[in-house]
Amino acid sequence: MGKNLTRYVCQTCAYESPRWVGKCPNCGTWNSFVEELATKTATRRRTGGSNIAAVPLEDVDIARDHRIVSRLAEFDRVLGGGIVEGSVILLGGDPGIGKSTLMMQLAAALDGLSVLYVSGEESSRQIKLRAERLGVRPTGSFLVLAETNLNVLSDIIDRTPPGVLIVDSIQTMVRPELEAPAGSVSQVRETASLFTKIAKEKSIPVFLIGHVTKEGAIAGPKAIEHMVDAVLQFEGEQHHAYRILRSMKNRFGSTNEIGVFEMREHGLREVANPSEVFLSQRSAGLSGSMVAASIEGTRPILIEVQALVTATSYGVPQRNTTGFDSRRLGLLIAVLEKRLGMSFGQQDVFVNIAGGLRIDEPAVDLAIALSIISSLRDLPPGSETVAIGEIGLGGEVRSVSQVEKRIQEAAKLGFRQIILPTQNLKGLQQPGSASLTGVGSIDEAVRSLFP
Repeated sequence: MGKNLTRYVCQTCAYESPRWVGKCPNCGTWNSFVEELATKTATRRRTGGSNIAAVPLEDVDIARDHRIVSRLAEFDRVLGGGIVEGSVILLGGDPGIGKSTLMMQLAAALDGLSVLYVSGEESSRQIKLRAERLGVRPTGSFLVLAETNLNVLSDIIDRTPPGVLIVDSIQTMVRPELEAPAGSVSQVRETASLFTKIAKEKSIPVFLIGHVTKEGAIAGPKAIEHMVDAVLQFEGEQHHAYRILRSMKNRFGSTNEIGVFEMREHGLREVANPSEVFLSQRSAGLSGSMVAASIEGTRPILIEVQALVTATSYGVPQRNTTGFDSRRLGLLIAVLEKRLGMSFGQQDVFVNIAGGLRIDEPAVDLAIALSIISSLRDLPPGSETVAIGEIGLGGEVRSVSQVEKRIQEAAKLGFRQIILPTQNLKGLQQPGSASLTGVGSIDEAVRSLFP
């Protein structure tokens, strides 16, 4: 007979305590413990033999394993060339960003495979209405199921295994044996464990949609991200049309790849040439606007960096950024004040990455610094100029990686002047009509741009 046990589990790090405490001793989060009831059943130790045995690695047959290629090229790019059979992929993102839309369109793009779309948030009618809005043509191989009971789902999958399984979302699934609410650490961990077992035993690709916390991390214990094969993050501003699908973890491919999508009325559209799209609305001849060459994954992307420097109306000047690290902006302003003698003590500085993108690469430092100087002096930079380089604390312009790809992308889009670190000039060929200007410091870059 089972014995009911009461325990308190931290909903941030899954730390368990026999009694309630205000602050988690493991992660330091306040008021994160929730009471959970679990039934502890007696287990009998297996004494008999087993047919399971270890095999030499060279005898493992992988001839039948292959990747499933969909009609969403951007999605396949992020996964490293397609969906690996038996893999478990966790997709996270802010509410309303388009996670369910992406999964619905992926299900429609998998030709010749039966797809089981399990939803714990919508009814079958709601799923049908969303499919019609997205223009998804229903077929006999596209199955939908509104269910949250893991035992029922397990029985259905055992009877008729699908080709691909999509679960929306992992926080809504429950195991009735666990007397814990849906979305708790115990339920989420049990759900991830069950679907991982199904994926490995039946070679079914499983997609798990996950909610995120207010900090942007996937809700639930961190152990879930270790259990799955890939973790994808769907990013973007809700007020902008563009979305970035970024790989945070991938056991079968690179974690440096991204996919770019545009949200439209009838769903997501793939963006094959992001640079041209992000620069399409750029206004030439304005001060504070520069073009930077960033590397996202294996592809170069040209982005517009906008800066606005104005006299402050407050006692403390503002430093606001959109799509860029505010601490990095403070560092660049300090370098400009120290190395170039500029004063920003009475100036508000605003920096924006146009298009709703978020860029963390240091190679955009030079473009941001030049855009700030351009706005401060109210001097428009050349509309056909691209800046590449990382800025150090000494004011030096440091070399960057994959500079050839950045230069080729800039030359392809018609830019005539490319400012880059001097160390990157070694062995480079002149890219057609574009001229390369090597600079060793921020001072040299300013003189080359504003002679």
